[in-house]
Amino acid sequence: MDFFLILKLLHILGAAVLFGTGLGIAFFMFMADRRGDVALIAGTARIVVIADFLFTATAAVIQPVTGLGMVYLTGYSLAESWIVASICLYLIVGMFWVPVVWLQSEIGMMAQDALLLGAPLSPRYRHFMRVWFWCGWPAFISVLAIFYLMIAKPVLW
Repeated sequence: MDFFLILKLLHILGAAVLFGTGLGIAFFMFMADRRGDVALIAGTARIVVIADFLFTATAAVIQPVTGLGMVYLTGYSLAESWIVASICLYLIVGMFWVPVVWLQSEIGMMAQDALLLGAPLSPRYRHFMRVWFWCGWPAFISVLAIFYLMIAKPVLW
């Protein structure tokens, strides 16, 4: 296997991990919140923060490294419209992911505090969950658009 194919394999695996982990985390956080079980929410938030750092952060570093390596090896220009659009969308994903990780951590701490106090979840928790939920959509849609751009490589301008 040549170096390009190794980069391409790592790039595809990184994309799968980013998408799969993101979707899985969103599903588990959403379902835990819907159950309303404070202990479940606290435990789920703690686990998804770990998963985000282990899997999502690792894949987030692999993506630009492998992508730039493939651009270099294939002779594409970084000015190709589909590459520029992909990079911009990737930055949008990151702009939403960083706050989401922080929100998940805060949500977990609020749930843990409520659990220890035997108190209900606070209005602040509800606000953070709404923000968390709505931050996920632009990131999710951006990742889908990046998948399209990587496959189709359209000329956009």
